[in-house]
Amino acid sequence: MPERTTGKRSHRVIGGACAALVLLGAAAYAVTQSGEDRDRRGPPRCSVAGPDGERAFTLRPEQAASAATIGAVASARGLPERAVTIAIATAMQESSLRNIDYGDRDSLGLFQQRPSMGWGSEAEVMDPVYAAGAFYDRLVDVPGYLTLPLTVAAQEVQRSAFPDAYARHEEEAALLAGALTGRAEAALSCSWTVAEQPAGQPREVHERMMREFGEGVQPTGDGTRLTVPLQGGEETRRGWELAHWAVAHSAELGIERVSYGNRVWEARRSWDGWQEAAEESLAGAPEVQLSVFGPAESIP
Repeated sequence: MPERTTGKRSHRVIGGACAALVLLGAAAYAVTQSGEDRDRRGPPRCSVAGPDGERAFTLRPEQAASAATIGAVASARGLPERAVTIAIATAMQESSLRNIDYGDRDSLGLFQQRPSMGWGSEAEVMDPVYAAGAFYDRLVDVPGYLTLPLTVAAQEVQRSAFPDAYARHEEEAALLAGALTGRAEAALSCSWTVAEQPAGQPREVHERMMREFGEGVQPTGDGTRLTVPLQGGEETRRGWELAHWAVAHSAELGIERVSYGNRVWEARRSWDGWQEAAEESLAGAPEVQLSVFGPAESIP
């Protein structure tokens, strides 16, 4: 005779099924929430704050990195913030701050410079450091460029068929220049997903910083960390100039953490922007500290 199913056993089966359904529902909810969180955060982006501290506009990490390089090259040459504003606005119009390998006729790169018009070789104008330097070479030869309307100064360099187009980018370019020259503190932040980040190399960060800022920057390395000492009366401004450069290049170079003064930017919390430093030793430190993802290596 088959064993009769008891009510107790029936309750256990039903209870187990209900528990399984609850777990499945919780898992589905978690996946949905995770998806909603990704949607809320969106794709990788950088943001620039306005004078009131509120986010003024956003751009892609690639664009922020290009702008940071333009700012660094100006810094190496001792050029003022206005020169950076003109250069960034020009690159915004010419290439949307992207180092593109195409354009009108033989125009290439950030500034759409033409090798056939004496701007350099194709390889040179596709090098953002060279391209920014070539732009500044011609800009500083424009009489009174610092006091000219931006679109006039840019047109004197570019000789564009649309000379008035540069003016539309002036406001955003000025905000970027304020951050990238260090005048505006904690004004530029970038956000991206750490899980998608390849390993960085301290040596590459060191070499890029030296090439773009010149010999006035002397970073030293220890394992996965780099320290950039600051000197002179413009210490605070210089510190934010370097810190913003590092954050703008963070996705490209695998920079995990940037700290200066009493503020810290971390890739794993990048969606939260710049935060107050927890470590007392960071407050007022006359140096910018960086760390990268990836294996440790020594920097001479």
